[in-house]
Amino acid sequence: MQSFLLAVDRFSTWIGKTCAWSVLALTLLICWEVFSRYVLNRPHAWVLDAQIMLYGLLFMMAGAYTLSKNGHVRGDVLYGFLAPRTQAIVDLTLYIIFFLPGVIALTWAGWTYANESLAIREQTFNADPIPLYPFKFVIPVSGFVLLLQGIVEIIRCIQCIQTGAWPAREGDVEEVDVKKLKEMVHVKDEDMAALERDLALKGNNK
Repeated sequence: MQSFLLAVDRFSTWIGKTCAWSVLALTLLICWEVFSRYVLNRPHAWVLDAQIMLYGLLFMMAGAYTLSKNGHVRGDVLYGFLAPRTQAIVDLTLYIIFFLPGVIALTWAGWTYANESLAIREQTFNADPIPLYPFKFVIPVSGFVLLLQGIVEIIRCIQCIQTGAWPAREGDVEEVDVKKLKEMVHVKDEDMAALERDLALKGNNK
């Protein structure tokens, strides 16, 4: 079971990191349009729509990746003080009541929405239209991947309730941990306090 959970984690990570390249495409597109508009005096009506699509791709496809890293924002004022088994019970309840109905509805409605757009070969509404229907398929695809990752998280909740400890998950880039950073460079709290005192003295002497 653990190999299955980690395999889904890796899949969600691959999806997220692949779609993250849309940031580069979005940056290059904006830079090119600014140059074309203000230097060459040749604006393009379709660029704004393309920018919105690229940002939408990044936002939608990052959901499963963020969930796989347990990175979604939570109101953990009290949650962080709970025992792992209690945390799992809370998470499992919220997954069943809110997550599953919402994501299933998103995937189902998104599939219908995208197919209706495909049927009429929907385009953007501007002077230089571009196809819109390929982008709308991002909605059901992102919903499906998020649902798959959500099922994995539900299984983790059940395992934690049974064992009292959270199962391992795939690691990834983390935010800077100041404590670990000080350990790496062999800096002690006393050294930092002495440095702050020296700086304060120098400031007072000035």
